[in-house]
Amino acid sequence: MAKQVPIVDYLVIDDGPPHLVAWEAVDSGALYFDRRNADALGGGTEFKRRTLGTDGVVRSFTIVQRGVPGVPVPYVSALVDLDGGGCVKGNIVSCPPDPDHVALGMPVRMTTFVAGTDDDGTEAVAFAFEPTNRED
Repeated sequence: MAKQVPIVDYLVIDDGPPHLVAWEAVDSGALYFDRRNADALGGGTEFKRRTLGTDGVVRSFTIVQRGVPGVPVPYVSALVDLDGGGCVKGNIVSCPPDPDHVALGMPVRMTTFVAGTDDDGTEAVAFAFEPTNRED
């Protein structure tokens, strides 16, 4: 298998099933994807790493109709409320990009995909969300 690197620091792909991690403020419980020196919610300075859920629901979405060269449109960009806490922006994949197939409150699950490969064969891995039934 080719060497893989996550496209963002908060995507973990090397210790079991892929998942997202955040910095959790010890005092307030606020979650941040980037490292902070202080918690904007509570002012504390102590943080710990927290593994986030891979299932969630669509909080908000937009269907992007115009993009940069090389990026196929339309696609769905969404905010996803993760089970157990946290909210993350990601694209919705594996469904047609239209309002008949994407809805507020729609259950989704994180998935990963290879976003690109460099000249040495190293794969950049990204994440997105795909619709799921809660019975899955």
